[in-house]
Amino acid sequence: MLSTLRVLLFSLFLFAPLSAVHADEYQDTINIFKNAGESNNFFSQSFGYAVFPTIGKGGIIVGGAYGEGRVYKQGAYVGDTSMTQASIGFQLGGQAFSQIIFFEDQRAFDEFTGGNFEFGADASVVAITAGANASATTTGSSAGASGGKKDANTAGSGYYKGMAIFTVAKGGLMFQAAIAGQKFSYKAK
Repeated sequence: MLSTLRVLLFSLFLFAPLSAVHADEYQDTINIFKNAGESNNFFSQSFGYAVFPTIGKGGIIVGGAYGEGRVYKQGAYVGDTSMTQASIGFQLGGQAFSQIIFFEDQRAFDEFTGGNFEFGADASVVAITAGANASATTTGSSAGASGGKKDANTAGSGYYKGMAIFTVAKGGLMFQAAIAGQKFSYKAK
């Protein structure tokens, strides 16, 4: 089973290389979310946010995901974060997506940046797409490729336990009915 997980994590390199993400990619990703309907409102209302330009996800029964990001407090870059996810259950395929997590207040920001943070199975994600059906939660997701990052829009949103999560598909297709949770680490700048 461990060797299968290693193979799957290696396959993630196809979707999200672990090389350093350039500053331009962070700003480009932020701009996508600023131009994506309701997620734009969160930039002015939130205490801070974490942005992941690319998270790669893949699996065949056993799956995994990985992405690197930056954390911003009131618009200023304050540290780096990484996300890992392991899952087991019915799943097949691979996909790449961008993700942003908004922190409603200082408490939510401190909870995320306090060390290792994990989303439970009850966390929900708003999938931003351009005319494609998509849904995503930490307990499973299915999504098609976005019609284009400039065409993205948002359907419904809100804070849950002080955080709001949005994703936009970059490519790939994955069907998943699996138990999964995202784990984050944080390192101050």
